[in-house]
Amino acid sequence: MIPKQVFRDAEERMRKAIRVFEDELKGIRTGRASPALVERIPVEYYGTQVPLEQLAIIRAPEPNLLTIQPYDPKALPEIERAILKSDLGLTPSNDGRIIRLVLPRLTEQRRQELVKLVHKRLEETRVAIRNIRRDALEELRARHKNKEMSDDELEEAKEEVQKLTDRYIEEAEKVAQAKEREIMSF
Repeated sequence: MIPKQVFRDAEERMRKAIRVFEDELKGIRTGRASPALVERIPVEYYGTQVPLEQLAIIRAPEPNLLTIQPYDPKALPEIERAILKSDLGLTPSNDGRIIRLVLPRLTEQRRQELVKLVHKRLEETRVAIRNIRRDALEELRARHKNKEMSDDELEEAKEEVQKLTDRYIEEAEKVAQAKEREIMSF
């Protein structure tokens, strides 16, 4: 039987990897404006990197428009610079109080690039999940070596960890497929 603590720890870490993956995908643009697109952009603010969502109110008043209103108007140039440096490919327009981001319609080529980005992030998530599996297996082998587990218990535990790994990799693939459909449908 698999030591429950090793299994719970591995499962919790895999669940977190999926959540991080979902959060990363929120920042990948689809056909409509969403504040999640820019929330995590790091902005240099008084010498510190701060997520944009902590510096401004971000709204999507229209399907193809985002507005960013900083709490501190002095942060406007830094926010603008951070948006330009990001990989979004958007040009901000600034009226001295608010930054407006007009999201052009996605071309087929840009959609394909976004799908490739989703696949890249999916592969990074798979690697993270496999690394968690490796850590769990190392812990199990250490317990076996210390005579806390028999050979049969070790093999059974390895199978359980592999089943867990397969389940979370499959979940990550479903999340990626849903995002791909979302990108291609607009």
